[in-house]
Amino acid sequence: MGNYASASSLPPFKHDKNFKIWFQLLRPHTLTAGFIPVFVGTVLALLDGFFRLDLFIAMLIASLFIQSATNMFNEYYDFKRGLDHENSVGIGGAIVRHGVKPETVLRLAFVFYGISLLLGLYICFHSSWWIALVGFICMCAGYFYTGGPYPIAYTPFGEITAGLFMGVIIVSISFFIQTGFISLQVILMSLPLSLLIATILMANNIRDLDGDKQNGRKTLAIMLGRKNAIICLSIIFGLSYLLPTLFIIFGYGSLWLLLVAFSIPHAIKAIKGFIGKIKPIEMMPAMKATAQTNTIFGLFLSIGLLIHYFIENYS
Repeated sequence: MGNYASASSLPPFKHDKNFKIWFQLLRPHTLTAGFIPVFVGTVLALLDGFFRLDLFIAMLIASLFIQSATNMFNEYYDFKRGLDHENSVGIGGAIVRHGVKPETVLRLAFVFYGISLLLGLYICFHSSWWIALVGFICMCAGYFYTGGPYPIAYTPFGEITAGLFMGVIIVSISFFIQTGFISLQVILMSLPLSLLIATILMANNIRDLDGDKQNGRKTLAIMLGRKNAIICLSIIFGLSYLLPTLFIIFGYGSLWLLLVAFSIPHAIKAIKGFIGKIKPIEMMPAMKATAQTNTIFGLFLSIGLLIHYFIENYS
């Protein structure tokens, strides 16, 4: 904290180092949770014959900005509650390492929310004003994940909340703004993505288990204990891969959905990366592998859907 005054006096983006500070504040490794659901929802709309590039871009940027703002709220409130320090792993570190004023981080988060709101108004104008209500609820969930008197992140419900809002709801919104309706297939296809987004939070909480426990958090990982939390993570990964198989069996997808299996090595790497590890820094490769699993799974899910569509319609 000794560099607080000097670092906060530097103008943002003056040189590469400053840019890196602000970029790390976004926690870019988590942004896959904002991109993949929008992409999958839009692909599903395309398969039904609906696609508007402007709505896709607006939804994508809004989702990424909400995710980034949520990360900034996390950075701000964890600092205020004394959870983050200079040696904390997995944070942006703008406040505790680089001396950025906490209020600057908080204001920037609300600026990002403001931009998302403007994009949301554009989306509503070209789709439905019901999206405004759903979007507002999503933004509230992002804020209260670490903000407010009873942060969701401090409870066992963080994974469920993240999976629901960043999975089912974002996929559904991305589909709805293109088509004007919701189908059962959309809900089903969003489920494995919701589970994989939950794994990102679970992995984060396994890594931070000891520190979170000392600071009074009661995350699912803490409630289960480290060993059982890793088992739970493995089960969630397993369910993510089981669901596409069930979709195929019951006629909600083609064999091309099995392309998601290309992401399995990353899931295995993530699980192995947590076993026997205690120090947070040792678990960072596992964190990276978890995020990569979500990204690669979502991309191959979309590719499988598109291949089936083109075979059915153009062969």
